[in-house]
Amino acid sequence: MVFAFTKRIYGYECDIYGHLNNANYLQLLESARSEALFDMNLAQSDLQQKGVQLFVHYVEMSFIKAIDHDERITVTSCFTEMNRIKGKWHQEIYNAAGEKCFSAEITIVFASEGKAKRLPTEVYELFLHYLENKNAE
Repeated sequence: MVFAFTKRIYGYECDIYGHLNNANYLQLLESARSEALFDMNLAQSDLQQKGVQLFVHYVEMSFIKAIDHDERITVTSCFTEMNRIKGKWHQEIYNAAGEKCFSAEITIVFASEGKAKRLPTEVYELFLHYLENKNAE
């Protein structure tokens, strides 16, 4: 399932050229993943109560087209791979014209109390329900 998060880019998020600052892409991706989790009824606060934490382990990014100040963007997010130890998100950012400006692959690891840990079965099954390609590892 693909989730969408829409936002306007403000001046404080931009570099001296009026483009979205590279570091702020990571914040946008985090916001979009958090909103997707809310839409999945898996808010991070709820997961934490179940003893589950999500940590970013690896990020691969591709900057395709500049995103400008005042631009309204949409970040799409979907889970593409999943097992009980880690998962992978695919995320893309589109401008208001529908042009792809950015893409990323984010690997997350599941943890409890700061240490890698297998997901509890009930949480794993909730995540599997939203897996985009339905080919769990």
